[in-house]
Amino acid sequence: MKIVRYETKGQNYYGVLREDGQLDRLTGDPFERQEMTSIRDPIAAVRVLAPVPRPRIFGAGLNYVSHIKESGQDAPEIPMLFMKPSTAVVGTDEAILIPDQCKEVHFEGELAAVIGKTARNLSEEEALSAVFGYTCANDVSDRPIQFAEMAMGCLLIGKGFDTFCPLGPLIATDLDPTNLEMVARVNGEVRQQINTSDLLFNVAQLVAYMSRAITLLPGDVIITGTPSGVGRVKPGDVVEVEIDGIGILRNQVAAEQHQ
Repeated sequence: MKIVRYETKGQNYYGVLREDGQLDRLTGDPFERQEMTSIRDPIAAVRVLAPVPRPRIFGAGLNYVSHIKESGQDAPEIPMLFMKPSTAVVGTDEAILIPDQCKEVHFEGELAAVIGKTARNLSEEEALSAVFGYTCANDVSDRPIQFAEMAMGCLLIGKGFDTFCPLGPLIATDLDPTNLEMVARVNGEVRQQINTSDLLFNVAQLVAYMSRAITLLPGDVIITGTPSGVGRVKPGDVVEVEIDGIGILRNQVAAEQHQ
């Protein structure tokens, strides 16, 4: 299934996207129940929202073999994890806003796993049973702030600005996260292209590792790392992250306007 969160007539809903572009509206939260209504909304007539409204976001650094080689660093022995605040989330076709204090902002195309149920102490064999589905992510980062933080052994603000975690356009279920093609483009030019088989720690390993310490909750989002090819973006650029079976997450970059 392809699950879309959307707004129509001032109300937010989840719906199942059909091949004809119609959304079969669901009642309630799909992480708890998925009851279909008789109402259909054409996707062309609604505003598609971020697939999860206020998620806890867990990120994995240096998690593609190609990116590790690009960075010249040693491969981590355990997942290199960080968190982004829920206020960093925006949906497809929403702007990535660059504040004045950010001097070098980079895009990072990523596969995101969306947790579907409360889970703790999972084995790797059990881990994917806790995943509801997958979406595209862009782990936007301000490098000078990020590197200054990392030099002190911490990481928050460089990746945590409002709008620095686009997610979308939908959640796709029943995908094999170990074999998905991902492409990231800036202004139509391919900048990243990888198969998720290049992940150092795959989705099952990340979920199992995290669940041994943290109770995972429905709607949690795990962004699984970015491959080689990351680079700077500036106001006016358009970034696209496309993953097979999911679709295209598209965001324009803009300078943040002060009121």
